[in-house]
Amino acid sequence: MIDTSDFLNAVASASDRSDVYLQAFEALLQQNVGARLFTLTTVDPKTMEYARFYSNMPDAYPVYGRKPADTSDWSNQVLRDRKTFVANSIEEIAVLLPDYALIQSLGCESIVNIPVEVAGRVIGTVNLLDKAGFYTPEKVARANALKLPAMVCFLLYTQMQGDTA
Repeated sequence: MIDTSDFLNAVASASDRSDVYLQAFEALLQQNVGARLFTLTTVDPKTMEYARFYSNMPDAYPVYGRKPADTSDWSNQVLRDRKTFVANSIEEIAVLLPDYALIQSLGCESIVNIPVEVAGRVIGTVNLLDKAGFYTPEKVARANALKLPAMVCFLLYTQMQGDTA
């Protein structure tokens, strides 16, 4: 069983200018799954843009970076079909992500993208990256088991931005 008490305490004490709940979510993921690079990205259903709102490597992957959504195999799997994406080699990543060289330069050659759903639509993704072959089926299952805390983060972030999810 995953202990979420520290995360719940951080959510309860979060203020409008605090990302303590996001740091607590990262700690929860690190304890249960692990990731060298960890980001959270929203998906705007109106503009179909991705916007990163948390990154543990802001120099390489800054927050609030925006990019247009696409209709790739990745977006079909994660956004349309609501299924977790896993790639455990840089070759698999290079096929889908144009920034694969940057990813590799950070020591990452595997990735997990977990869709976060609310009310029947994907509102964002949890993105975990680490060394080649890192994301075993067991680690992916543990990552997927953290969808509820992820949903809380996305909803709280959206509320703090004055938007609706």
